[in-house]
Amino acid sequence: MTWNKKLGFITGSLPLFSGEGGSNSPAADAAAEKAKVAQAIHDCIEWPYPEKSLERLYSAIAKDPSFFIFHPDSKSTIMGFDAFQNLVENVFMKPGFKPTGSDIRELRVNLSRSGDVAWFSAILDDFGKDNGKPYAWLNTRWTGVLEKREGKWLIVQMHFSFASDAQSEENA
Repeated sequence: MTWNKKLGFITGSLPLFSGEGGSNSPAADAAAEKAKVAQAIHDCIEWPYPEKSLERLYSAIAKDPSFFIFHPDSKSTIMGFDAFQNLVENVFMKPGFKPTGSDIRELRVNLSRSGDVAWFSAILDDFGKDNGKPYAWLNTRWTGVLEKREGKWLIVQMHFSFASDAQSEENA
């Protein structure tokens, strides 16, 4: 599915008119904000394509100690931007680490009433090679929270998990 189709799913599922109509309507504003949130989400996971762009990645992340990520294993919790930056630069940027693709499905974006907080859920597939050895996160549940800071949507929290029943079925 192309990015335009994915974005169409997000914005196409919203009513684009209100009692007043026009592009300044609350629903149109919400659709535009959700599209900006979706772009930050895509920048966070698609930054290596076509080449590794730290600028793209870091533009979507809150650069402070409150940023955190829960990974599927119990050993990989990331607390703070500095720890995240260390992971990125010492793992993802090493020459043998080659992300090859990702797919975000079922992306749902919600906005707070105040309009400065958003949360999302999606299903993620992420593929690559680490020193020639293939890796894949398949059907990964991905949730997160973003804050709008100085007019820019930034991810402040993410959680990746694998459904335990799906894991059991694959190993059966």
